[in-house]
Amino acid sequence: MLSVAEAESLILNLTHPLSDRETVDLLTASRRVLATEVRCDRNFPYWDNSAMDGYAVRFADLQNCSPETPTVLEVVTEIPAGTAPQQTIQAGQAARLFTGSMMPPGADTVVMQEHTQRQGHQVQILQQPKPQAFVRHQGDYYQAGSPLLTQGTILNAPEIAVLATAQCTQIPVYRRPIVAILSTGSELIAPDQPLQPGQIIDSNRYALAALVQQTGAEVRLIDTVGDRPADVRAAIQDALHADLVISSGGVSVGDYDFVDQTLAELGAEIHIRAVAVKPGKPLTVATVPTSDGATALYFGLPGNPVSALVSFWRFVQPAIRKLSGQSQGWAPTFVQAKSLQELQISGQRETYLWGQLRLVNGVYEFSLAGGSHSSGNLMNLIHTSGLAMLTTQSPTVQPGERVRVLQVRR
Repeated sequence: MLSVAEAESLILNLTHPLSDRETVDLLTASRRVLATEVRCDRNFPYWDNSAMDGYAVRFADLQNCSPETPTVLEVVTEIPAGTAPQQTIQAGQAARLFTGSMMPPGADTVVMQEHTQRQGHQVQILQQPKPQAFVRHQGDYYQAGSPLLTQGTILNAPEIAVLATAQCTQIPVYRRPIVAILSTGSELIAPDQPLQPGQIIDSNRYALAALVQQTGAEVRLIDTVGDRPADVRAAIQDALHADLVISSGGVSVGDYDFVDQTLAELGAEIHIRAVAVKPGKPLTVATVPTSDGATALYFGLPGNPVSALVSFWRFVQPAIRKLSGQSQGWAPTFVQAKSLQELQISGQRETYLWGQLRLVNGVYEFSLAGGSHSSGNLMNLIHTSGLAMLTTQSPTVQPGERVRVLQVRR
């Protein structure tokens, strides 16, 4: 049985980023992964411009000005944002301008409007500015030709804004990974079916689909399959047209757990069968040859709903991130948080307790979910935003003490 750290390292080593690319429009590029480095042939800002509403002046004209001894300048032009200056500023002159206005030739400093008093075609400068105050110089933020965005970057709102500014409207991205999801178990029914005694509604199928979509991959749902070896084999073979397969159930040691056996019959190499973690000890990770000569990465998760979700957050989500072409940030994010309750575990496995993680006055706080922390209790997973990690070396955390918490991205 592997440790959590060993399992994580092995999974990431087995995961190889996709190389297939496609081009998408800027408006549909959100959350996609950039497939190439982007450079721009322009400086940012494009030209010197004002960071304030005020007046463009020559700093040399402003010597020792104050409310008692203001410097009086002639306002010779006005430069609205979006227009080019038509006049050079000479000694004793100023230009009225606004935030974003281009700086006129001859001016090197902006005096903010609040430090002036306008009288007709003249303006009194009531406070001496610093040299080049409130001037955003051409190329201050970015120099033309240098790397703008690196390959493997996730395109969120800031990156989309940068691409728009660089006039990049057709964006090369990696294709989204295709993730097949299937549930095993003769007791499982769909939510729209009538519930009979002994049956269980298949929640894992929907929860895992939502998590896969949140991670940026495409979902391919396989019909729920019963506990007959032939049916399990047919379902897995169908799922192997995807880049990555997630099944839930059938990976323990019960009489009806056929996933590992079926994978072996299909020529899979099983790399992980169990991990020293709670919840989620039974975990199958395999590489399976596909009909087109490729290899699919297979995750067999436990059937208990909490175990399935915790296993996804801890092990599957990092693999999907790497598969999607992200250059970094595959592993889960952990933070130190103050526990609001006593946390305690027993046994010899790294244990994750679910609850709410909040940032309060700059300090993370973890609040344990109420109710039973059973791997079958799906109900108290509601609003989960963090998993507190306790180890056999530190099995107890007192209220107010720090605990390491895995952030659950919602």
